[in-house]
Amino acid sequence: MKKFRFALVGCGRISSKHIDAIKNIPDAELTAVCDVIEERARSCSEKAGLNKYYLSYDEMLKNEEVDIVNILTPSGLHPEHTIDIVKKYRKHIIVEKPMALKLSDADTMIKTCDLNSVRLFVVKQNRYNLPVMKLRSAVENGDFGRIFMGSVRVRWARDQKYYDQDEWRGTWKLDGGVLANQASHHIDLLEWMLGTPVSVMAKTETYLADVEVDDTAAAIIKFENGAMGIVEATTATRPVDLEGSLSILGEKGSVVIGGFAVNKMETWNFTGQSKEDRDKVLKEYAENPPNVYGFGHIRYIEHVIDCIRNNKQALVDGLEGRKSLELINAIYESAETGKEVELKFKPRRSKLGS
Repeated sequence: MKKFRFALVGCGRISSKHIDAIKNIPDAELTAVCDVIEERARSCSEKAGLNKYYLSYDEMLKNEEVDIVNILTPSGLHPEHTIDIVKKYRKHIIVEKPMALKLSDADTMIKTCDLNSVRLFVVKQNRYNLPVMKLRSAVENGDFGRIFMGSVRVRWARDQKYYDQDEWRGTWKLDGGVLANQASHHIDLLEWMLGTPVSVMAKTETYLADVEVDDTAAAIIKFENGAMGIVEATTATRPVDLEGSLSILGEKGSVVIGGFAVNKMETWNFTGQSKEDRDKVLKEYAENPPNVYGFGHIRYIEHVIDCIRNNKQALVDGLEGRKSLELINAIYESAETGKEVELKFKPRRSKLGS
């Protein structure tokens, strides 16, 4: 069976998750890595067991046989790197979240990939967490009856040292605030469970970090099915992380998934359910195996390979990845204008990417 050859563009924090995942997939092989910072490229190469590294993706892709390129650069650079690589080399793309900061950039990425007949995959690895998959099946099966509320809470600790690691962190142009960076996975899950959002009202603040973006945000989202969504996100939790959680409430049941990264089933209660059935679910789907991020990335990259090999529809392609980006932009639009923002919309005051 053909092995798919991967190359990494960007060797920052998240690169180790991709390296670990690719190592654990029999029909995947990491061929090359690159970063503009040589020490990062060298370190990443050593971790991957490679005997070389590159300082530019042009040099890398001209010299290496590659099937799929993983874009792991700062968020604001995702569009530039994706579009350039697709036009020049026509490689399939895996891009880390968020796929872009501006909606217009996301649209160009999608169009460019379509025109060049390559696949675009946006990393949303938490969709593959065992508790999340069980929750999704309950939603699809109608177990909740009418869902009236969903909420996500991201209470993480990111001190000034975190933001000072790189010049791009905490900037509107390349990073975005807590919603675009830390909470984007959770907002994606909320939308995946509740459906199409129709409006949002939000506020953002910067409390503890010396950055130009927000470190704390709260939003109320109205969904097409009438449900209400609540987003609470902050990197100002002190002294350590508390949770990254998702709750879904319906007329026939309630589910809470907690842990650090939506990875631990905490509540599974449904009308008419026996204690034995509840305990069985809580035990079977209690928590992901060790290495939460690595687990999700393994399942996600396996899915990418399956989609390309068998020409299947992706769980999160460019269009699906765009949905949560549009909602995040609408949240920032509301925070800037002080008004409720209806979707679909064209961003005018959202600072993302500016």
